[in-house]
Amino acid sequence: MMAGGISSAIAGTLILMMLTIIFSLPLGVGAAIFLSEYTDKVDPRIIRMIRLAINNLAGVPSIVYGLLGLGLFVLFLQLGFSVLSASLTLSFLTLPVIIAASEEALRNVPMEYREASLALGASKWETIKNVVLPSATPGILTACILGLSRAAGETAPLLMTGAAYYLPQVTGNIFKQFMALSTHIFFMATQSPNPEATRPIQFGTVTVLLFIVLSMNMFAIILRSRYRRRFK
Repeated sequence: MMAGGISSAIAGTLILMMLTIIFSLPLGVGAAIFLSEYTDKVDPRIIRMIRLAINNLAGVPSIVYGLLGLGLFVLFLQLGFSVLSASLTLSFLTLPVIIAASEEALRNVPMEYREASLALGASKWETIKNVVLPSATPGILTACILGLSRAAGETAPLLMTGAAYYLPQVTGNIFKQFMALSTHIFFMATQSPNPEATRPIQFGTVTVLLFIVLSMNMFAIILRSRYRRRFK
């Protein structure tokens, strides 16, 4: 740990982000589609309660999600301290952001698009799948990147669900412990036997983490602009 080298932390962070988006994206977009398109016959009070719950969950401190992951995934479901437990916990953390932003993107699709599709004989699901979702894709991509950007910098949930102090080898086993860039920074800053000597490692790790987050945002911007040009 004193000689540098963060390949395990980089690999662990990327694996976490990949699993988080796999778990949270379908559920988040599905919930947004329901709230935006299928609430006509549902009691408005229930929908208001659901939206209030989502907004409240978006403001819950990450340490609370860490306790949720520890109790639910690590202990109750007996997934252990692992990449899987951590990614499921981060999925819960990012869900409110993805749902709220995706619902807003779906609501911004003009109603005329839906009416034109239905007038041509398409079913409601065909309209959503072929007209509404493609039009809302830029906003949904933004929602995903916002959620992942928040998850990439989280430390407390990872500490409680499986982050290791040091692993010399990159592991692809989702049932094993892992390293992550955010927890690596935390360990170097608080538990290093020689904080002054590891200060360059901390700064280097911070730079790599910022580069990954900025790259994700740049990728989202490029995809969003391409989709917008296509629809224009």
